[in-house]
Amino acid sequence: MDTVSTTRLRSDIEANAEFGRIDVDEGRGRTVLAGTDANRDARDRFVDRLEEAGLTVMIDAVGNIVGRWVPESADPDAAPVASGSHLDSVPKGGIFDGPLGVYAALEAVRSLQDAEVDLARPVDVVCFTEEEGQRFGNGLVGSSVATGRSTVSEALSLTDESGLSFREEFERIGYHGSGTVDASEWSAWIELHVEQGTRLEEAGAKAGIVSNIAGITHCYADVVGDADHAGSTPMDQRSDALAAASELVLDVESDARRMAADESPTAVGTVGSLEVSPNATNVIPGDARVGIDIRDVDNESIDSLVSSLEASARRIATDRDVAVRVERPYSVPPEPMAERCRSGLRSAAETAGIPALELHSGAAHDTMNVARVTDAGLLFAPSKHGVSHNPREWTDWVDCTAATTVLAGAIRSLAA
Repeated sequence: MDTVSTTRLRSDIEANAEFGRIDVDEGRGRTVLAGTDANRDARDRFVDRLEEAGLTVMIDAVGNIVGRWVPESADPDAAPVASGSHLDSVPKGGIFDGPLGVYAALEAVRSLQDAEVDLARPVDVVCFTEEEGQRFGNGLVGSSVATGRSTVSEALSLTDESGLSFREEFERIGYHGSGTVDASEWSAWIELHVEQGTRLEEAGAKAGIVSNIAGITHCYADVVGDADHAGSTPMDQRSDALAAASELVLDVESDARRMAADESPTAVGTVGSLEVSPNATNVIPGDARVGIDIRDVDNESIDSLVSSLEASARRIATDRDVAVRVERPYSVPPEPMAERCRSGLRSAAETAGIPALELHSGAAHDTMNVARVTDAGLLFAPSKHGVSHNPREWTDWVDCTAATTVLAGAIRSLAA
């Protein structure tokens, strides 16, 4: 069995945690937004580590980084097996979300090198750009370009809140490269990521083999009433947009609870944003915009929840004398993981004696894009108490090693 080094893996993740480090009362936090100095420093160190391991590094036009290892036994022209994740973070995030997958992929390669295995294919270690979408775009930017869902020019023209463009910021940090990573040229892809949930922890499993990734729909409901004086307008003469929006929020929650209880246990519905105008304490709200996130591994249940949302909007508009318009600007269907990759992960876990659980992913990850163009798999490591996107995010080092061992075994079988 290939020996994964806990010491090397931990050293890499802890060194990466210093970039964008923030002071917190509990845990270890970092803020590494795409195209910032902290992002540059994290990338520089990653490239150095790739080169130290003998990998040939390529940086594409949107900053995706690929390090390629070609074993002596491999056909250099064969389609590679690829693995990786991302180095950017959410504001005040943790140290494992993204970096674990990037450095686990590198450690998997180093363990295979140490074992002097004979492989038929090269192995690519990948860092995708702007997975979190906290500065440019809505997320998964690098993998969207690598899979043809968006173009290089579209990505480079993205701007942040201050008006700085993706192109100028990545030129500034030295990561506006050339060419485009083409994920369709990979034989297979596997990403290791922290679970960001409690299912593995509750089951006592050290690895989670993902069966499919939930589809995501974003809807927006614009509620229009009449802004008026909070003191002089009688209660029976009001058209309160916020009161109407509040009823819609509760309908989204109750409809999702019903769907999860009666039809599809993996369905979820969330209202995550609310904008109110004029947003003054002594003014009846005249306008409200509600942002809704609906997810499930079953596309029919997603469509059903959207239909329920639209029905609620019609009812509330009539009952509360407001206008409600619902739009659905973003919809990504569920994506199953390739059985070939799942089988490789299962076999690797069994061979290493590592308890693994099969489960679905409610979060997208870059794998959702890659799965549209080649065989893809997603592997989870346990998250303590399910906490993520938070400095208290934690995965025990022994669990990082166990999951990386499964990853290395799967890469070995897929590249054989």
